Amino acid sequence: MTFNPLRERGIPLDDQLRTWRELAVMPIDPDESDPYTRCRIITMNGLETEAIFFSHNMARHCPDVEMKQQLARVRYIESQQQKAVNWLLPGLASVLETTIAYEQVAVDLTSWVARMEPDPYLRQAYEFGVLEDFDHLYRYANLYEMIEHRRAEKIVDGLTEVMPGRPTYLQHRHPVDNVRQNYDRTVASPISKLHALTIMSTEQQTMNFYMNVGPLYMEPIARQLYQEIGMIEEEHVTHYESLVDPGETWWEMLLNHEYNECYLYHSFMETESDPRIKAIWELHLNMELEHLGLAAEAFKRFDGRDPEQVLAPELPVPVTFEPNKAYLRELLATQIDYTTIGTGYVQEAHERFEAMQRAVLDDEKPASEVVIAENAMKSGHEYRLETEGPHPVQSLRTNRPT
Repeated sequence: MTFNPLRERGIPLDDQLRTWRELAVMPIDPDESDPYTRCRIITMNGLETEAIFFSHNMARHCPDVEMKQQLARVRYIESQQQKAVNWLLPGLASVLETTIAYEQVAVDLTSWVARMEPDPYLRQAYEFGVLEDFDHLYRYANLYEMIEHRRAEKIVDGLTEVMPGRPTYLQHRHPVDNVRQNYDRTVASPISKLHALTIMSTEQQTMNFYMNVGPLYMEPIARQLYQEIGMIEEEHVTHYESLVDPGETWWEMLLNHEYNECYLYHSFMETESDPRIKAIWELHLNMELEHLGLAAEAFKRFDGRDPEQVLAPELPVPVTFEPNKAYLRELLATQIDYTTIGTGYVQEAHERFEAMQRAVLDDEKPASEVVIAENAMKSGHEYRLETEGPHPVQSLRTNRPT
C-alpha cells in the first residue's frame, strides 16, 4: 500500500507535548533484543539530532519572528523525541559496546543505501565510505577484546562480519579531497536526497559521539584510537554533506528534513521486530506528519512552490537493516585500494595524499595499527568474525584463530 505523508494527518502540535513520565522509556535489553533494533534506535537518534541542529541553524538565519517561534515549538517536540529515542539505549552497555553498535549502523545502513542508490556517482560515495567504517568496526572490536576481555560477536550477533576494511591509517586524506560534487536538486531523484541526508546525519552523530566519549577512557590506546577514528569521521561528514545541493533554500531543506524523518520512522515501523519499540516509531511518525505539514505550508508561503514539486509522491521502499556480507565482500575485493583526488577517485596514491600521510603519521605507527598488534599480543590473536570464509583480499588473510 502506498503512503504519501503529505496526504496524511498527524497529531496536532499542541497535543504532542509529553510529560517526564512519558519520556521515561524503558531501555532495551542488550542481551535479548534484536541487534538491528539497537541499530534503528541509533539511526533515529542521528536523524533527530540533525533535525534539532538544523532547526537551530535555520532560526539563526530567519528574520521572521513568527516562523522562529514555529521552529522553536517544533524543535522542542523534536528534542523530546530525541530523548525518548536515545534513552532506549541500555545503561548497562559500555561506551565501547555502544561504539561497536554505532559502527554496525554505519556498515549496514550505508551498504543498504548504496545498494538502493540510483545515481552512480552518489552510489560510489557510499561504497567508498562504507569500507572505511567497516575497518573502524574491526579496530574497535580488537580494542573491546583487549580492554574489556569480551568479543564483539555478542553485539553484532553474526549479522555483520568483523575483519579489515580499507586500513584506517590510509584514510587520512587532504581535506580538499574529502569534498564531493553535489547532486543537482533540479534533476536528482527524491530518494537520492533522502539517502544523502540520512547518511550525513548518522555520520555526524558518530563524529559527535567520538568527540565526547574518547577522553573518558584512561587507557592511552583507547584515547588515541578514538582520536584517530574521530578525525576520520570529520572527513566522512565533509564527504557526505558535500553531496547535498547548496542551492536548496532554507525552506526546501526544512521540507526535506521533515519528509526524511517521516520516511525513516515509517520504514522502521514497518520493519521493527519489537512491538514496544514499533509503537514508539508509530507515535513519532504521527508527530512528524504534523511537522511535515507545517514545513509544507511554510514552503508554499516563502518559496512559492508546491511541496510535491520536490518530494516523492509516495514513500520509497522501507529502509531495511539486513546483512550485507556478500555485497561488502565484493566491495573489499574491488575497491579496497581506492582513495580520492578532487571530487573523484583513484587507485594510486598521489602527491597530495602522500604529503598528508607524512604530515599526519610522521613515520609513527598509528593507534589503529597498534591496537591490532597489542591485542594479538595480549589475547594470542587478532579479533575477527569471518562467517563467510577467508578475507576476500589475499594480503589481509590470517592463519590465526579468530
